[in-house]
Amino acid sequence: MGNMGTPEEKKLARGRPRSMVAASHQAILDAVYELLHETSVRDLTMEAIAKRANVGKPTLYKWWSSKAALVMDMYEQRIVERLPAPTTKTAEATIRVQVTETIHILNGFMGKVAAGIIAEGQSDPDVLREYQERYVRHRRAFTTQAIEAAIANGEFVKVVDPALLIDMIYGPIYYRLLVKHERLDQKFGSDLVDNIMAIVKR
Repeated sequence: MGNMGTPEEKKLARGRPRSMVAASHQAILDAVYELLHETSVRDLTMEAIAKRANVGKPTLYKWWSSKAALVMDMYEQRIVERLPAPTTKTAEATIRVQVTETIHILNGFMGKVAAGIIAEGQSDPDVLREYQERYVRHRRAFTTQAIEAAIANGEFVKVVDPALLIDMIYGPIYYRLLVKHERLDQKFGSDLVDNIMAIVKR
């Protein structure tokens, strides 16, 4: 995000000092972050963002094609780019680190944002598409690599399907986030991985 290199950012008007462009861009992302502390993704409007960032509404549409793209830029900057890639020796350890990080994040402000994005995505396909392409697929690809390596080196049984295993791990986490029928805490995460490892490990 910080290198101004996303497809949306390449639509910047020419001729303005880069420092001014960067400052305006950051002010807009900060405005989204602040406003989502006050309202939901569904109720967030481009008008409110422009007013909070002290820019014209047309400026938003120069850089972002939709509210969904703008929200996901903020989400990427504040969350995705801050997630370290686990440096572990086994797929099990990698999964445990990822589950711990995910639960920690979802129990904070970004859990509210993620839930809002998913909820809004049920009626606005653009929102869900942005979330899938710019967050979900990235995270799934990394985990898939770890699982495939574990199958190849014998850590996991060969019958494991990586995509299904990822759903088995993260499905219950997001179920608790959205339905809230039980606590989404680290004990749950640890117990979840324990039960799954009992199935997939040799």
